[in-house]
Amino acid sequence: MSGPVLESVITCPGCGHSRPETMPTETCRWFYQCTHCAVMLRPKPGDCCVFCSYGSVPCPPIQARGTSGDACCGA
Repeated sequence: MSGPVLESVITCPGCGHSRPETMPTETCRWFYQCTHCAVMLRPKPGDCCVFCSYGSVPCPPIQARGTSGDACCGA
């Protein structure tokens, strides 16, 4: 049995810039500043973190639960 995928490519909805990022396993990331246009990303309504909203792979807690949506971190 393999563990969670820890790398996700975040794509900025403002400028379209993509960048691979390592996801934390013990906490959610609620803010992410685009390295290209400097816009501050926040989770979309109903998502728990920026990886679930803008990443190519959902965050590790969601991967472990096999679901998407709210309250994955600290719930």
